[in-house]
Amino acid sequence: MSVQHELAAHFEELAALMEITGANAFRVNAIRKVVRVLQEFEGDLRAIARTPGALEGIDGIGTSSAARIKAWLDTGTITDLERLRGEVPEGLTGLLSISGLGPKTVGRLWREAGVEDRAGLKQAIEDGRLADLPRMGAKTIANIADSLAFAEQAARRTSIGVALPLAESLRERLQAVKGVQSVEYAGSLRRGCETIGDIDLLAIASHPEALFADFTTMDGVSQVLASGDTKASVRLERGIQVDLRVVDEASHGAALMYFTGSKEHNVALRHRAQQRGQRLNEYGLFAEDDADHRDPLAGRTEADVYTALELPFHPPELRESRDDIEAAPPAIISESQIVSELHAHTTASDGHLTIRELAIAAMDRGREVLAITDHSRSSVQANGLSIERLLRHIEAIREADHEFTDIRLLAGAEVDIHADGSLDYDDEILAQLDLVVASPHVALKQSPADATARLIAAATHPLVHIIGHPTGRMIGLRPGLEPDMKALCEAAAAHGTALEINANPKRLDLRDRHVRTAVACGAMVSINTDTHTADHLDFLRYGVLTARRGLLTADQCPNAWPLDRLLEWLDQRS
Repeated sequence: MSVQHELAAHFEELAALMEITGANAFRVNAIRKVVRVLQEFEGDLRAIARTPGALEGIDGIGTSSAARIKAWLDTGTITDLERLRGEVPEGLTGLLSISGLGPKTVGRLWREAGVEDRAGLKQAIEDGRLADLPRMGAKTIANIADSLAFAEQAARRTSIGVALPLAESLRERLQAVKGVQSVEYAGSLRRGCETIGDIDLLAIASHPEALFADFTTMDGVSQVLASGDTKASVRLERGIQVDLRVVDEASHGAALMYFTGSKEHNVALRHRAQQRGQRLNEYGLFAEDDADHRDPLAGRTEADVYTALELPFHPPELRESRDDIEAAPPAIISESQIVSELHAHTTASDGHLTIRELAIAAMDRGREVLAITDHSRSSVQANGLSIERLLRHIEAIREADHEFTDIRLLAGAEVDIHADGSLDYDDEILAQLDLVVASPHVALKQSPADATARLIAAATHPLVHIIGHPTGRMIGLRPGLEPDMKALCEAAAAHGTALEINANPKRLDLRDRHVRTAVACGAMVSINTDTHTADHLDFLRYGVLTARRGLLTADQCPNAWPLDRLLEWLDQRS
């Protein structure tokens, strides 16, 4: 984590603790502004801090915040933060991750009901203490109880957006150890699951003892759970367990297949082997009578094992219980085929890059088309655009488009779908846009019937191109809408509307199973990052993993189409 992002996390915690303890709203907002400045800052913060007055010269950083930054850079602590940590029960900030509980509410629960952590909140609900609080009605308490249960269920899993970069950094570190030939991650992470339980690493190494010594003593390890000749397990400070195994090169493919799973896929493969008078395990494929594993039939690579079993190769994303091992998978989409980003935000609403900055960031990542889709007027919290601001924004996008030769800029908008299915702009305004992403942002607890009618109304609107994050779910925070997905996909297919996989790892909406429904119905599926900062464009891989798990091909994904085909589709919908 960079210095500025680590500092931003500390300032975010400071703002939350200040609000919990009832600090002045102006002071809290000033701290949150510092958070945004630090998150967007690029450069050597330490060098700037050494120059007198330089920090204070950055818009959004006042004298007191500059002093806090310098103190942290010098000592590793922020006095105000340490003081508040001492005043506020440690478990209280854990309540902030529960949907519907902001710092003010958490502070109130603490002061008025004695709630100090999740267990205390659960107890206060059960014993009726919350019901005794003013303005805490039965519906509010029920919503809190639902959110708490949902958060507790999700807490045992780690987002792929956290796990994948961590696994890659571990792999890079361990591959540098002397004698290590390769390190690969396996398990549900390799299958592209949206959350994972722990991280499994497989290595080929000539000196396992050196590898395990480095693994068990590296920074960030809080506990060594096991350490032997072929396997070691640690728990990291962030709470994730990591298992590292060393395997022989001759059995690497079989081991990678075994530890990638899923369990159901492995069982199906072993049954296939048994039908053929063979035995499959993590060491390889063997004849049934080769109990000592002397003469492997396959095992060096995964492809060798599938070939020896006379089965089509299944990429890791297609190794779930739902995947037929005998059916040849389609040519599912790959990240390299994506050339367009069709859902992105700029400083016109709640993004952090200007039109030109975003275009450059997209080009740097190989995008050839970029649709600017800032929020519509009802998204007040996201600085949504009034009609007047939108019209000026369209002109600005078109002007910027003339400046670039290596990327095509499209003037779009992310338009709120109201609870009744109507859109946030009139047709006269929508018709002036190159692309319309229609998304639900509010009323996300509608009944399934109402949610279905709402989304179908948007999907069948002649000026809508994409339904953005259709359920509005946030992984581990809120379940979102629960529409009849087959009915929605059929409507989208019939009207030539795409459904979005929002690649932000906190969303991944559509889910993989919904993608399969869309593909089966013949609907188009768009993969977008919902970019607000430059690094959000790198979320693409999470969306592609979800798409691959959903059997999506490039032909059904507008983001993979050449420009002429994309523009033809957009024109047909306007």
